Amino acid sequence: MTCEFSIKTFDELTSVDLYHILKARSQVFVVEQNCPYQDMDEVDFDCLHLVAHQNEALVGYCRIIPPEFNKLKSNLSVADPTIKASNTDMSAIGRVLVLPEHRGEGLSRQMMTHAIAYCRKKYGKKRPIIISAQVYLLSFYESLGFVPEGDHYLEDNIEHVKMVLHVAKKTKVRKEQTGTATTATKVISFLLFIMAALFILGLLYLMI
Repeated sequence: MTCEFSIKTFDELTSVDLYHILKARSQVFVVEQNCPYQDMDEVDFDCLHLVAHQNEALVGYCRIIPPEFNKLKSNLSVADPTIKASNTDMSAIGRVLVLPEHRGEGLSRQMMTHAIAYCRKKYGKKRPIIISAQVYLLSFYESLGFVPEGDHYLEDNIEHVKMVLHVAKKTKVRKEQTGTATTATKVISFLLFIMAALFILGLLYLMI
């Protein structure tokens, strides 16, 4: 599915943009999920709003909460003491939706990939990303690299689980192997040099 993606602050949204975003969120999270809750919150003002358009019509949406405004916390620093304290404040992705008639076309993955890439670029490649995922989508988010953290919990009567996208750690295995191979080569070369020198000295001794 080919879509165009845009990311805007709340102030950059037009009244038409905002209408279609709130309409889609109400359609999916309130009507479709039969969950009467207050979708519009104060957080929207501080979020970045990612919209997927097809032929100028909204077909998917999610919002990105910057680290300084995100209240969803991780115990990442407890689980991994090597993580700097400043990196435990992380961005969050939420209100992820695709309209029913456009599901099953890979749009959710495209949209999350765009959101993750934006967070990496905007807030730092070494800063993890956190989400509050509906449990039935657990495997989908795991396929994107998110790891469940803690027990399941109810949010607006829907089972959720906190998930964190950790920073991939670079392995030094290849470098270590290369370094070991280089050291071994040097040792062998040195031994061959010694043997050659002894051989030449032996020949000189026999010639005298």
